[in-house]
Amino acid sequence: MDFLRPASWEEALAAKAEHPTAVPIAGGTDVMVEINFDHRRPEYLLDLNRIGDLSEWEVGEKTVRLGASVPYTQIMEHLRAELPGLALASHTVASPQIRNRGGVGGNLGTASPAGDAHPALLASGGEVEVESVRGRRMIPVDDFYVGVKRNAMEPDELIRSVHLPKADGPQQFSKVGTRNAMVIAVCAFGIALHPGTRTVRTGIGSAAPTPVRAREAEEFLTAALDEGGFWESGNPIPPSVAKQFAQLASGACNPIDDVRGSATYRRHAVGIMARRTLGWTWESYRGNERSAQCA
Repeated sequence: MDFLRPASWEEALAAKAEHPTAVPIAGGTDVMVEINFDHRRPEYLLDLNRIGDLSEWEVGEKTVRLGASVPYTQIMEHLRAELPGLALASHTVASPQIRNRGGVGGNLGTASPAGDAHPALLASGGEVEVESVRGRRMIPVDDFYVGVKRNAMEPDELIRSVHLPKADGPQQFSKVGTRNAMVIAVCAFGIALHPGTRTVRTGIGSAAPTPVRAREAEEFLTAALDEGGFWESGNPIPPSVAKQFAQLASGACNPIDDVRGSATYRRHAVGIMARRTLGWTWESYRGNERSAQCA
């Protein structure tokens, strides 16, 4: 196994072009596990740790540009207001040591359906910035996951950053595991309210071959909130609406039975998480509305 260690982004792109099978490594929290268990033996490892740009972020007027290697700890500490759903998901990633090393770029590159960042990314919306010596392109996060541990990148491309809209409403994330820490998700659910467009987005993890959105649930809830005048009134969401939303979210799953949980349990748990996170986000929205009215 050869170790490539470029000193700049341009050198990294050149190395990836010359060795398309080279596996990028930054935090190494996924790659090193696979190597240690002999599940993977790449010919080349492409170390990206000398490229400082990958560990930086930029908060713009409407979006956040998040470098691929920004550690989860930094997201939790510095971007909680701008990216609340992703910050909550970051809290659930493994241990403090891994949160200090791992980043969203690794989750996207691995594209495991159980990656903790994926539900929050899907609920938020945004684009993944990838680049090769041939040029740069932006891939909508909705189109990024194409199969089990497969993404939409070409062999010579590297992830440079993720561009996410700044939250304009409450966001939540929930995860079920076989224990409270250091655990791969049995299933996970993210939700984001977007009052500016009066829409709702969701993300489901570890309950389908890829991370997915519960689109029918989103469409139902978006219509229910609009038709009932809930965005203006801030009234509580009726239990019947929350129940239907949960059922539709559960129906968006296509899970498997494995050692961590059965398909039946995953569908059930996603429905429970959908109902609970909807309740939490809507109560937060109502609280913000009341505060704005008092001010």
